[in-house]
Amino acid sequence: MTVKNPFIPPRYLRNPHIQSILNSVGPRKIRATRLIRALDSESLILTTEKGVRLKAEFDVSTASKAPRKKALIILLHGWEGSSKSAYQVTTAAWLLDHGFDVLRLNLRDHGETQHLNRDIFNSTMTAEVADAIAVFLEDHGYPAVFLAGFSLGGNFALRIAADKGEALGLTATVAISPPIDPNTSMTAIDNTLVIYEKYFFYRWTKSLRKKLFHFPELNFGTELDQAKTLDDMNAAFLPKFTPFSDAKSYFAAYALSGDRLKALTIPAHLIAAVDDPIIPIADIEKINRPASLAIEIQPYGGHCGFIKNLAAHSWVETRLVELIDGYLADPS
Repeated sequence: MTVKNPFIPPRYLRNPHIQSILNSVGPRKIRATRLIRALDSESLILTTEKGVRLKAEFDVSTASKAPRKKALIILLHGWEGSSKSAYQVTTAAWLLDHGFDVLRLNLRDHGETQHLNRDIFNSTMTAEVADAIAVFLEDHGYPAVFLAGFSLGGNFALRIAADKGEALGLTATVAISPPIDPNTSMTAIDNTLVIYEKYFFYRWTKSLRKKLFHFPELNFGTELDQAKTLDDMNAAFLPKFTPFSDAKSYFAAYALSGDRLKALTIPAHLIAAVDDPIIPIADIEKINRPASLAIEIQPYGGHCGFIKNLAAHSWVETRLVELIDGYLADPS
């Protein structure tokens, strides 16, 4: 699709790894730390009918720059991120400044919540996220509700929109750099800069050690100590703690390829970058795209970055407001 204001970063920011890394660290992280102190966030524990507890931060816009729009934006973070990840916080602050209320929802075992639920997180757990959103919306009525996610959060957002979008009353959803075929994404991680594999391995093992501290009866300390790579982790943990016998079947279970989004009826928007080092752009072609899904491919941006200056401001924040304002002006 044609974009009115495409993302064209300065030449010195066109490296995809710089784009990807600046999404979470450096100037953006520093700014997010400052913003967290300034935000008057309400911390919530959303308990579903099945007893699952997910943590969230809720902010009501008090912006003087724009009128409050009586619309809620629900933000979902990526794998091993959290509601307090730099990109979540700066995006929330931008949306709040433009009159939107924001709910930053943590997936299970993310954002220091390993103690809230006994079972270990896996990426097929969209139902409990949808249920938690429903619990929040029962107590907070909004005429317009948008769901937006980054990376794995974008993958969750599209699956939730397809499965429960109408039931939840979602107006539209936006996914930034979502994994389409997690099998090829894992191959990409293995074949790109080693820092990505090391980063996810470190974050995942750190999270699982916290889980084991709260639930020692899970008894996976030996497997954790022996694992040296993500492949080791998948081989050890997926058969033991998920319904899947191996990584290939697990990854296929949350892929967006084929007809997975066939039931998507609410408006949805997918933003991807050609140079994403983790999500192969060729995977887009694996989606049997429903009419309600718009796909926007940018030449630059890395993985979830879209960083436009040395202060690490992201074009995605501006694009989100454009998209949401467009949906509010023309719900069709």
